Amino acid sequence: MQEEVENRTVALAINTSKMTASVLKSAILKYLEAQKNKGRDSPKIPHGKQSVKDLAKQNQGMSNIEVTDKNIRSFELVAKKYGVDFAIKKDKTVSPPKYLVFFKGRDADAITAAFTEFTAKTMKKAARPSVLTQLKKFTDLVKNTITDRVKNREKEQSL
Repeated sequence: MQEEVENRTVALAINTSKMTASVLKSAILKYLEAQKNKGRDSPKIPHGKQSVKDLAKQNQGMSNIEVTDKNIRSFELVAKKYGVDFAIKKDKTVSPPKYLVFFKGRDADAITAAFTEFTAKTMKKAARPSVLTQLKKFTDLVKNTITDRVKNREKEQSL
């Protein structure tokens, strides 16, 4: 019986100016709460964007693909939407630099869907002309019409 009690003995250190029953009660409650949550403190698995090292620690196999510099941000948004765990590594050896996107092997279906949407967005963006190009075209058009009006007015006055 004595050995059982000794095995269950716990050392509890409290910093307080005056030891009262309420301080002791709150300290014991905090200790019991910490013991209850002890099993739940398993290491958290990161999700979404993470480092290559963290992704490799998960031991689920990794695959990679290349993404250009211009499209890296839009890829991140699509990957986040599909809940893909990925890591981005910049390859500086090539000029212009390219990005390698690493992802888990089990995320292959999700990454396929994400890349389908990503390429559709990219192609849609490439298909439409830029706003600056359209603006320049319309300003040139307006300039030409203004000069035509001036020429017509001069012709009317000379007649």
